[in-house]
Amino acid sequence: MESPFRANILKRKVALVTGGGSGIGFEISVQLGKHGASVAIMGRRKHVLDSAVDVLRSHGIPAIGLEGDVRREDDAARTVESTFKHFGRLDILVNAAAGNFLVPAQDLSPNGFRTVIDIDSIGTFIMCHEALKYLKKGGLGKDPSTGGTIINITATLHYGATWYQIHASAAKAAIDSITRSLALEWGEDNGILINGIAPGAIEDTAGVSKLAPEEVLSKIKEKPLYSFGEKWDIAMAALYLASDAGKFVNGTVLVVDGGQWLSTPRLLSKDAVRQLSRRQETRSRVAPTGLPKSKL
Repeated sequence: MESPFRANILKRKVALVTGGGSGIGFEISVQLGKHGASVAIMGRRKHVLDSAVDVLRSHGIPAIGLEGDVRREDDAARTVESTFKHFGRLDILVNAAAGNFLVPAQDLSPNGFRTVIDIDSIGTFIMCHEALKYLKKGGLGKDPSTGGTIINITATLHYGATWYQIHASAAKAAIDSITRSLALEWGEDNGILINGIAPGAIEDTAGVSKLAPEEVLSKIKEKPLYSFGEKWDIAMAALYLASDAGKFVNGTVLVVDGGQWLSTPRLLSKDAVRQLSRRQETRSRVAPTGLPKSKL
């Protein structure tokens, strides 16, 4: 689809995207680049990074790939520093690296739980912490009056409860708390805008392929509200938050899921509800319920 944003809204900006070699992270990298930003992508698999950088450069986007693990402080520090050294500044950090899998809570080992927390929650904090000196107003390569932007990719799993997702739900809840806390502290002190994006089910992503096998997908697609989004939808949300359009947005999580998280199973059709409502109204007039009963 054609972007609703001007092609130069991020001109002269530099973005670092963790998990930027594939999936949602890659699409965000593409769209940030197409709208004027130079892009560094971070990931653990060199061949994935190399392929992604080739595609970015084929679009005319200045791009580099940096191999590293968000769970390691030395990798995070080296990646942020390398981005700064290559492009001369850092304006946007997108934390899109994540780990997930379906597992009943009773079958989940403490190590498996810890791994997802480490990648999603601790990894997000580590990257934010290492990027602070480059993103804060007056920081390295920054104007003294203007701070940068952090976008944390989260989810809606923890808004209620989600089957077989205790590890990811805890991790995403922590990310949302990190987002709000840093928005308060770093927004006030350093002029940095920190927000989150909570995608719904997005087609052609590892999240859908891992968490919704084909037999589950067929049932989901039968429900109108559960239509799948596109990676483009999430990238457009990131563009909004990274551009001047989002200059007064801080500490919020933008849910991009077509309303899925609001939905509960429909037990009756509209016609059945109308008929039932009329019957119940008539019945309540003839024989009201809940009236006090005298013992006399």
